[in-house]
Amino acid sequence: MKEIKVHKHWIGEFNSIKEHLDDLDVLYEFFKEGEATEEELDAKYEESLAVLEDVEFKSTLNRKEDELSCVLEINAGAGGTEACDWAEMIYRMYVMYGEKNSFKVSELNRVAGDVAGIKSAELEIAGDFAYGYLKGENGVHRLVRVSPFNAQGKRMTSFASVFVHPLVDSSIEIEVNPSDLDWDTFRASGAGGQHVNKTESAVRVRHLPSGIVVECQQERSQHLNREKAIQMLKSRLYQKEIERQMQEKNAVEAQKMKNEWGSQIRSYVLDDRRVKDHRSKHETRNPDNVLNGDLQPFIKAYLMHKMNDES
Repeated sequence: MKEIKVHKHWIGEFNSIKEHLDDLDVLYEFFKEGEATEEELDAKYEESLAVLEDVEFKSTLNRKEDELSCVLEINAGAGGTEACDWAEMIYRMYVMYGEKNSFKVSELNRVAGDVAGIKSAELEIAGDFAYGYLKGENGVHRLVRVSPFNAQGKRMTSFASVFVHPLVDSSIEIEVNPSDLDWDTFRASGAGGQHVNKTESAVRVRHLPSGIVVECQQERSQHLNREKAIQMLKSRLYQKEIERQMQEKNAVEAQKMKNEWGSQIRSYVLDDRRVKDHRSKHETRNPDNVLNGDLQPFIKAYLMHKMNDES
């Protein structure tokens, strides 16, 4: 059923292009007969071109894993309290992006900062092609602003790293030997009242052969958290398999780099009112919109840039 759904999606996109081009042809005939204006023809042409370019953009999502949901991990980098606050701003940005694009967003894990913000967090972003859209967000995000945490009101720079993994589903088989798993339980942090304080419902699992460690405290039940942790672990293992198949040793790890100067994929300079992606060179002068989840122009620019590099 999922495969049929994907095929229907692409057939629908094709039919949409065909319908717009047919309408353009008819309008052109009207124009030649003097029954339509040049402005109407130009407007229809721009509309048809926009539909064609949008489908061309979506065609970059042509790998099997692109169709999947994803797990998005955020870690505060260099910068102390300022970096923890920036990590929480990034967290909010992706939550709002998910909501604006009809994805279901769930928090899987969160470690609060000592003073403000978060040290790390993991989000599940569920929906068709969530991984395909967000895979280009892997890397370090740099913030420059006048810090509210600095008494002298100095301009400060801080960093947060984002890692994105495809979330495996029933269509992908990943075998995990139970004897390779080392489990721990602990009390969940954050809101939740007495249940959070009195029960060890959160879980941590270590995959001994790979060294991958996953934590989950999404559910009130330890059993449900164990199931989600296994799914997250399989997603990490699947990501490693993707890298092996592409023959790019440690491809995603190479993008992570250090959370410091010179390694960022995107800069958010709030006092200069600009956000710039250093890979595609796409830039906007409205950082508020970006931090409120308007990421699609950056995502589209990066995926088209990547496609052009590979062709």
